[in-house]
Amino acid sequence: MPLLFTVIICTLLAGLGMTLGAVIARFENIAKDWLEQEFRHGVMAFGGGALLSAVALVLVPEGIAHLTPTWACLWFIVGGASFMLLDIFLNKINTPASQLAAMLSDFIPESIALGAAFATGSSSAFLLAGLIALQNIPEGFSAYRELNASGAYKPRKIIILFTIMALLGPIAGISGYFWLADLPNVLAAIMLFAAGGILYSIFQDLAPQVKLEKHWAPPMGAVLGFVLGLLGFMLTA
Repeated sequence: MPLLFTVIICTLLAGLGMTLGAVIARFENIAKDWLEQEFRHGVMAFGGGALLSAVALVLVPEGIAHLTPTWACLWFIVGGASFMLLDIFLNKINTPASQLAAMLSDFIPESIALGAAFATGSSSAFLLAGLIALQNIPEGFSAYRELNASGAYKPRKIIILFTIMALLGPIAGISGYFWLADLPNVLAAIMLFAAGGILYSIFQDLAPQVKLEKHWAPPMGAVLGFVLGLLGFMLTA
């Protein structure tokens, strides 16, 4: 029971990273325009670095440990293709919630994998929880700005919505904890599916928004995001 409680708390805290990102975006108020631009682009770059570290240090290494090269590559490609199709669909219906959908598409399979990782006693479970939280902050930041710019939702409602969505983490985590602990191949497929989707999102959504003409600081956010993941990996290895 204590381990299940750990799963619930870790997945909930990781999900609340979305709320924290939204709150930062809500109260962001930097007087100098150039600094505000640097900050926003730096936040997105940090998210890209954190996402990339989750792919490179946890999801792919854990996933390929239980699958043949053919199946590992297949699930990785399926993940990327699924996120691409979702992106195309959201673009066609012209919704202001594309960043929100992408954020949940990352968060739910990662939370399932996190619950299963705790059940199997994986040493990377806490690292994965930390990386999910780190990536959710800038994703929540971007999703809030997109929804707020549409004018369809009030800031308070967006933040409440993100807080409610954080509850999906424990639900997904508990599912993985009870149903996937004895199915390492399925868990590996979910991890690689998520990794492929995340890599697509990095280069489709985050990386193109990071660049600023005659500004060089924002990409360092990606370096810092990745190095935090690297530090966590080395401390838990």
